[in-house]
Amino acid sequence: EAVMDIEVKPKPPQPHWYERYIQPCVAELLASALFVFIGCLSVVEDTAGTGRLQPALVHGLAVGSTIAIVGDI
Repeated sequence: EAVMDIEVKPKPPQPHWYERYIQPCVAELLASALFVFIGCLSVVEDTAGTGRLQPALVHGLAVGSTIAIVGDI
C-alpha cells in the first residue's frame, strides 16, 4: 500500500489595505515632490556658463534617485 505525500502550500496572505492603497500613493507623492523640488533648485541655481547641461543632469539624477528610493513600493 503506497502512501502519497501531498504538500499543501498555504495561500499567501493578502496585503493590508494600507500596503495596497495608501503606501503607493504616499510614495508617489513624495517621489514627485522630491523630483520637482530638486529640479526647481537646479534651474534656480543655474549658472551662466553651464547652459542647459546642469538642469538636464540634475533632473536625470533626480529621476534615478527617486526610482532607487521608492521603486520597490
